[in-house]
Amino acid sequence: MAEGSKGGVGGAAGAAATAAAADATPAPKIVLKSIDMNEKMRSDAIDCARTAFEKHKVEKEIAEYIKKEFDKKYGQTWHCIVGRDFGSYVTHETNHFVYFYVDKKAVLLFKSG
Repeated sequence: MAEGSKGGVGGAAGAAATAAAADATPAPKIVLKSIDMNEKMRSDAIDCARTAFEKHKVEKEIAEYIKKEFDKKYGQTWHCIVGRDFGSYVTHETNHFVYFYVDKKAVLLFKSG
């Protein structure tokens, strides 16, 4: 006697569906911690960080990408720190500061100078 299939997708279609599900990574969780920035700029910072995290894996490269994008879009001089464990005490221009998490990594972005 041959055994029948017990539900699910079998064969090549099943393998393709499983591979597609594995490739689909959920959007990173964003948690805002401290904001002194208008809503448009804050939204740009989050979008820029998402892009940076997609393109780069090294924290220094992520920070560099965000800093350079904000220098281009909002004028110099922006500073960006990305990591899991750091302390900071910074002076920033009014309405030019945001601190948030992308999953488990913190992003500190501010303009000074």
